Amino acid sequence: MKSYIVTNRKSWDDRVQKHYESEFYDVEGFLAGKSSLNDIELEAIGNVKGKRLLHLQCHFGQDTLSWAREGANVTGVDLSTESIKLANQLKTKTGLEARFIESDIYSLPEHLNEKFDIVFTSYGSIVWLPDLDKWAQTIQHYLKSGGIFCIADFHPFLNMYDHEKNTLAFKYFAHKDEPYIEVADSSYTENTQNESLEEVFWSHPLSEILQALTDCGLKLQSFKEYDYSPYNCFANMKEIEAGKYVYGDFPVAIPHVYSIVVQK
Repeated sequence: MKSYIVTNRKSWDDRVQKHYESEFYDVEGFLAGKSSLNDIELEAIGNVKGKRLLHLQCHFGQDTLSWAREGANVTGVDLSTESIKLANQLKTKTGLEARFIESDIYSLPEHLNEKFDIVFTSYGSIVWLPDLDKWAQTIQHYLKSGGIFCIADFHPFLNMYDHEKNTLAFKYFAHKDEPYIEVADSSYTENTQNESLEEVFWSHPLSEILQALTDCGLKLQSFKEYDYSPYNCFANMKEIEAGKYVYGDFPVAIPHVYSIVVQK
């Protein structure tokens, strides 16, 4: 387990500055007041004013700070040292109240001993985790009684594709002992070409995600699927409406994103 954490920490440490500088993240617009959150997660969670929110795998904190703008008392967590440094810089620039903690998800109880009204994670997060049972147990641990967890993420059906080659390349059903280990030559932002960063990731079907959450006693409140992505972050995508992108040229709609809300 430690070896994949070291590998992935290095890959995110090495790319986060380019992400911060990219048009994709539009930090300049964010500093001018633009929210980085999408309608999908805003509608799923609802009013956060005065609530304590824990954001898992927060990258450099843009979404975390957007939740602060919505009125939440926020804590962001990420395994990348450089991401947490940039998150704290962004916090200073915005003047928003937030706390950022450097930790992988499974080690978080060693660094944080509190309860939250909301736990949140989003797009591109859980593919970096091998054990969703332990992930769900961590979520359950941090929720207050009556608190909710929300995930909005790319649909595992979409994650089966090699988007550049436009072909199925990854398993839908996989085991935690069967990671994909690749050397990536680019990331999802427009300014990360010619990289050479090793990364380790896993495929998780929806059944595994839902079962992990319900097995630890969390009650399903909402499960939705969407036939578009709010991000133009894969090759061969096209914009069908403002802020809505679809992959490929399929004759029928395919799932792109899902959201789940569960309650303790």
